[in-house]
Amino acid sequence: MTSETLGATSTGLTAAGSGTGSPDGGGRVGGVVPQKRHKRRPVVSQLLLTLALLVFLAPLAWMVLSSLKSAGEIFTTPPRLFGETLLFRNYGDALDFLPFGRFMVNTAFVAVTGTLITLVTSALSAYAFARLRFRGRDSLFLVYLGTLMVPQEVVVVPMFLIMNQLGWVNTFQALILPWAFTAFGTFLLRQFFLTIPKELEESARIDGAGHWRILTQIIVPIAAPAFAVLAVFTFITYWNSFLWPLIITNDVSTTTVPLGLNLFLGQNGQAWNLLMAAATISMAPTALLVLLLQRYLVKGIALSGLGGR
Repeated sequence: MTSETLGATSTGLTAAGSGTGSPDGGGRVGGVVPQKRHKRRPVVSQLLLTLALLVFLAPLAWMVLSSLKSAGEIFTTPPRLFGETLLFRNYGDALDFLPFGRFMVNTAFVAVTGTLITLVTSALSAYAFARLRFRGRDSLFLVYLGTLMVPQEVVVVPMFLIMNQLGWVNTFQALILPWAFTAFGTFLLRQFFLTIPKELEESARIDGAGHWRILTQIIVPIAAPAFAVLAVFTFITYWNSFLWPLIITNDVSTTTVPLGLNLFLGQNGQAWNLLMAAATISMAPTALLVLLLQRYLVKGIALSGLGGR
């Protein structure tokens, strides 16, 4: 072999080993371009997520900052983020202007009680649709899901007539019970129950466990993330409900927070700072609940089929 041939061979081996100018076995050119591409995607995603976060937080920030201003500083031109002084007394004035504390207690009682009843009824019905076998089960489940397509505005009039016949107008049971049996909760928990291996139930049946023991001691502990998701959604729905309380209640003893905010605006429409303070107070319980259950929410949404999979 000549020296020229040896030189050409060594040059080719060097070029192949360095990967310069030719793709390697993984289809990469020098291993540089894919790395830059992989680095770019997280940066772009983070920027888009940050922008979306700022868009969603802007109204909340404006509400909180407006609650610390005087009434004349909210709509100043040009607008300012902060007033001359931070008026924390607006929160006390908002609570004194109306019996807002009573409204908070009423709403908390309705939301907590309604959430607990919804969790129980949804768990029982979801277990029946996911684990029990009976004739017409799937057809009945489809009909049950069909109720989700019926808007609330369609059923409020017949529901009010029923509540009136029962003598439940201006009562807490009228605020809680009509919406405590939801197809959404059944669907959510059923989807999670279907992911639990049946071998666990079979082992429990061998030990003599019945349906109730299987549900309470096996299914419910495993499905804790799904219950957390349903609890948060249900609590927020009860807390923010406006139309049904507006129709079924007309007394301060059963007035909820959304109605209280509406009364606040009607009695003193110019005191926007006090209204913003009351709205900030009313938002605190739901925000605290979401923060406490955030870890379970992420896991529950991912495993129950609500994460877009």
